[in-house]
Amino acid sequence: MIELRGISKTYKVARRNAGFAEAARALFRREYEYVRALDEVCFAVETGEMVGYIGPNGAGKSSTIKVMSGILTPDAGECTIDGLTPWKKRREHARRIGVVFGQRSQLWWDVPVVDSFELIRDIYEVDAAEYKRNLEELTELLELSQIMRTPARQLSLGQRMRCEIAASLLHSPSILFLDEPTIGLDAVSKLAVRAFIKELNARRKTTVILTTHDMNDITALCERVLLIGRGRILFDGSFGELRGLYREAPGADPNASSEELVAALYKEMKI
Repeated sequence: MIELRGISKTYKVARRNAGFAEAARALFRREYEYVRALDEVCFAVETGEMVGYIGPNGAGKSSTIKVMSGILTPDAGECTIDGLTPWKKRREHARRIGVVFGQRSQLWWDVPVVDSFELIRDIYEVDAAEYKRNLEELTELLELSQIMRTPARQLSLGQRMRCEIAASLLHSPSILFLDEPTIGLDAVSKLAVRAFIKELNARRKTTVILTTHDMNDITALCERVLLIGRGRILFDGSFGELRGLYREAPGADPNASSEELVAALYKEMKI
């Protein structure tokens, strides 16, 4: 279903010191730094699998998601998803995937949620019968009936994230990319989102790749974990195997929480 082979990406980033004089100098002579976001990333994900993709800030998680969703073109390497190269067949590929970025919205801010859904239906050219069926199912599973007529700007964060997930699934994608889907949510909303993702995977066999800093999301949803650091895949296996790797580290606490475990691994691996 998903296969990445040797994916690399480098960003050219402008740098300057603080101060007006430095700002004026930068108008005529800019200094740049090259940041290697992805360094020969390789992995494969099977149909219906739920994979947790973890790593510290700046490790390359979002860049990988952008490559797989067709938003970003890598400098080198190959990515094949359901037989397509994402950045070469963007329109066809977009019909097969759903993407949720926790800090970005695909809902129109000042119109009711249902109007945003109708616009998304038109964008993806979803068949009327399929749209009605998906909308009814998603409204029930995500408990959206009371907020469908509410403008997105008046929703709480938890309500908006449930709507974002629904919006990403209206066209029946076979793959769902979730980038920090529970960021800023309260405990009740997190549980609701996790329960829905489990139900979605069980009902439709939707392939899910989840990036998050909340290890409870990972342990609740994913049997397999990918750990990335400085643009390279450092670990690929189960969370139990990851815990075993931690226990081998000097001074490891056998009673450490999932967050403490991962933080210790980041420190041990110097990522």
